[in-house]
Amino acid sequence: MNILIKSAKIIDPNSPFNRVIKDILIQNGIVTRIEDSIVEENITTIQEDNLHISPGLFDMRCNFREPGFEQHETLKDGLNAAEKGGFTGVAVMPNTFPVADNSGIIEQIIQRAKNANANVSVFPIGTVSQKMEGKELSEMYDMTQSGAVAFSDDKRSISDDNLMSRALLYAQNFDGLIMNFPDNKSISGHGQIHEGIASTQLGLEGIPSLSEELMVSRDLFLANYNESKIHIGPISSSNSVSMIKEAKENGIKVTCDIAAHQLFFKDEDCQSFDSNYKVKPPFRDQNHYDDILEALKLNIIDVISSDHTPWDVEEKQKEFDLAKFGISTIETAFSVAITSFEKTIGMESIITKMAINPRSILKLDIPIVNKGFAANFVLYNPDATWSPTEENWTSKSMNSPFIGKTLKGKVYSTLKS
Repeated sequence: MNILIKSAKIIDPNSPFNRVIKDILIQNGIVTRIEDSIVEENITTIQEDNLHISPGLFDMRCNFREPGFEQHETLKDGLNAAEKGGFTGVAVMPNTFPVADNSGIIEQIIQRAKNANANVSVFPIGTVSQKMEGKELSEMYDMTQSGAVAFSDDKRSISDDNLMSRALLYAQNFDGLIMNFPDNKSISGHGQIHEGIASTQLGLEGIPSLSEELMVSRDLFLANYNESKIHIGPISSSNSVSMIKEAKENGIKVTCDIAAHQLFFKDEDCQSFDSNYKVKPPFRDQNHYDDILEALKLNIIDVISSDHTPWDVEEKQKEFDLAKFGISTIETAFSVAITSFEKTIGMESIITKMAINPRSILKLDIPIVNKGFAANFVLYNPDATWSPTEENWTSKSMNSPFIGKTLKGKVYSTLKS
């Protein structure tokens, strides 16, 4: 890879050139020069309007469905969508068939990703429990040896307190990370949207924020008791934010994420009964919205993820209460974050939460826009607008409420050596 990037504004808090416009020369995949003006003959040159460059984005939470559920998404389709969205690395959830609860499936996912020949690195997340049934611990250490970077039962929250406690304690032996989705099913039950005025008006069973908060509280107590680290998310509740803030102040080793789309819509947007607005955690009301936005600003929330959850039309084009939870988001997540958060937290914070913090939490190498580092970058214009359409959609599944919406922030390309 030999490329000259002209007049790019560097947004990277780890770079000595942060917030400065520079020319950047990449030779054989390595950044060799960063200067005010570089002139090179016979080299591929990139020059775009309002060009910005940052470390390649990393998604800490996405579903690519392969193996087993290729009718919803394949690794190849998912990786192409991720690259289009500015991602150069992804952590994929174990919600496959068979589920990723052993080293053989972890190795298979890694090999399949390599066979896809995509310009995006794949890091599998293994299950916490065998078959994601929440009964017995999976082979977490063996999966770590095969390349798993964390452990989660995806949206099947671990309800057994003893199992969760043992998982945290066991993972501590090899510095493993447990990721739990906070949802107390005995409270959320068959809820469809946020419990509030909108759910009452629509006659839909609500998902109270209490179902999330009880699980957050339990996980924080167990992490503290076992002196273990834990990642919680996506969170969506004001009280969750307050508890995590207090836990961090008290030295509990907790990190958390929200999905980029959570602050783009509110529960009232479900009035159309369009199942593409059916997500978990649900879109909540203005009070939660304001507190989550403030938590992003104060860095209580560490990561903005895509929570990419593709479903084919048979699973989404149903009556609202029968449709699956989740939307296809990985190719829009960066733009949605810019549209929703840039005015409040700034581009530098968005990059920190979508490129740097995810890798740091998962103990992965962090790319830096600086001399001597391998190319692993996203090139974009944060001010340009665009609209996702069925014609320009890349993911295999189009279960997205963003199709037809106008978004701010356009990805030009990614560069990865």
